[in-house]
Amino acid sequence: MPSLRHALLASVIPRLRRAGDLDSEPLERARVEACHRDLDRSLPTRGTPGFAKRWEVEVADIGFPCHVLTPRLRHVHRTLYYVHGGAFMAPIDAVHVRYATRLADAIGARVVMPDYPLAPEHTWADSHDALVSDAARWADEEGGIVLAGDSAGGGLALAMALSVRERGLTPATHLVMHAPWVDLTTSTPETRDVDAVDPWLFHSKLEAYALWWAGSEADLARPEVSPALADLAGLPKALMLYGTRDLLHPGCRLLARRATEAGWDLTSIEEPDLLHVYGLLPFIPEARRAFTQVVDFLR
Repeated sequence: MPSLRHALLASVIPRLRRAGDLDSEPLERARVEACHRDLDRSLPTRGTPGFAKRWEVEVADIGFPCHVLTPRLRHVHRTLYYVHGGAFMAPIDAVHVRYATRLADAIGARVVMPDYPLAPEHTWADSHDALVSDAARWADEEGGIVLAGDSAGGGLALAMALSVRERGLTPATHLVMHAPWVDLTTSTPETRDVDAVDPWLFHSKLEAYALWWAGSEADLARPEVSPALADLAGLPKALMLYGTRDLLHPGCRLLARRATEAGWDLTSIEEPDLLHVYGLLPFIPEARRAFTQVVDFLR
């Protein structure tokens, strides 16, 4: 049963994030584009205590900014390549930085966090090749990379792993996905039923955002966009965590089924009645448990 703190967040987060159904696609597009025009693309570190004292930041240009966070006080022996979520239309959030740095501390890693171009102004094609090449380059460094992401970023991390495999590049040692968005076609009919119980995500918005990211309906099912529908054999061992009070959980179940069929080593943890990306949420025991599960998987 979800904790009281989780129940409180389930009420508060949708209000803080101004979650709601789609008014119309043109209005939503105009709203998002207006937000992007005023967007501060600097790394949001306000949620990470002592960040400036503990981390040195460089910004690499891989066709778009990519933040490289190196710890000042400990040795690095691997890389956490973290791809942020946000439905492909929202930037890196302070929650992402806090989680990635905390996980990197626990596993002895630096953090690489790409600030990929966002929809609707951009599609997957504007960043995919650069992300794949950059991740493979870091995978050749000492200790390799842990490829990780949440929500849209989790799906993008999986899509990157598929392209790394197809191109014969150096793969990640591990793949970690928090409630990944892996089927943008929404081919799972039960997704519409979950729309009634998820207080945060809305089916109408996901349909719009999916089409923005794909660029066209014809591209919705391609592996770079909907990796759950691809051939999953030969991928790095992976961990996926998600809750069932999440509009994306039918897609996560689809991925788990297809992984079994493909013989891919995917550990899938499903938590009843938990919110989208519960493992990243602050102050709840469910997130602490998820963090321990991720660290244990990566050791």
